[in-house]
Amino acid sequence: MTHLQAGLSPETLEKAKVELKENPDTLHQDIQEVRDMIITRPDIGFLRTDDAFILRFLRARKFNHFEAFRLLAQYFEYRQQNLDMFKNLKATDPGIKQALKDGFPGVLSNLDRYGRKILVLFAANWDQSRYTFVDILRAILLSLESMIEDPELQVNGFILIIDWSNFTFKQASKLTPSMLRLAIEGLQDSFPARFGGIHFVNQPWYIHALYTVIRPFLKDKTRKRIFMHGNNLNSLHQLIHPEILPSELGGMMPPYDMGTWARTLLDHAYDEETDYCPESYTLSVQDLERDLEKNLSPKSMKRSQSVVEPGVLKRPDKVKSEEDNMQPLLSLD
Repeated sequence: MTHLQAGLSPETLEKAKVELKENPDTLHQDIQEVRDMIITRPDIGFLRTDDAFILRFLRARKFNHFEAFRLLAQYFEYRQQNLDMFKNLKATDPGIKQALKDGFPGVLSNLDRYGRKILVLFAANWDQSRYTFVDILRAILLSLESMIEDPELQVNGFILIIDWSNFTFKQASKLTPSMLRLAIEGLQDSFPARFGGIHFVNQPWYIHALYTVIRPFLKDKTRKRIFMHGNNLNSLHQLIHPEILPSELGGMMPPYDMGTWARTLLDHAYDEETDYCPESYTLSVQDLERDLEKNLSPKSMKRSQSVVEPGVLKRPDKVKSEEDNMQPLLSLD
């Protein structure tokens, strides 16, 4: 085991070896081969190329050197192409701060049985008068930047659960194809995280319509990891034990406190710039985890309850029945 694997438990080391083809004997060579490809993209400013940083991309692409480099290039190219998104990318930015406080994202304290971190989004919380969808995306990317520093999560990955309860048609109308594509490019194509599952619960018919719009932009691997549970929380619990879920998702934990993760980031004023200056970032992910536990409270912030005005929307005949929506649309590998 090299110093680059020092943060991994014996179980995760074995998982990295078996699932990701990570070999401690060739680790430095693997990293160097990716680094040597940087010269082929002089159009991109690679702002960070240290061993630990490149290792994230190798793990995200199961040590396929070419795919890891392509992801690394897309990571920085995405930032170059969307400069405004990454200006003042810190928890204290007004838009990001408000999005974080409304639970975008929420981060559960317990890992799932595979060691994956669970992110939850309660879609109806989106207050469109105070912050934009781009602010939500920035808050999610900032949160992932802080969590991906944990080598355990680089190997084990993440789970995303989106609860669409009370998410109105008016709110959904703000999710334009261009915005959704921006999110897909940022999360699927340009970030070194392994998403083991994306779960939709309580989704209305217009979310199915939105999914149809974005489906062509999703990789086949991503499509196979998307589940449409509808109102059937039992199918969610078959994949994620209710013992670790908040009561809003039919779990046994107290209602989720929307401000938990926001306080964790704001208490330490985390921002992405520190990710490029390792010497200035002294807060470990373990510190963040301990503070997340400390900040947990059974008292949850009140979520906005918006409903669709009766008679405004009509459900098209082609939309699946509620019974159909209760089954996962796609299955995991």
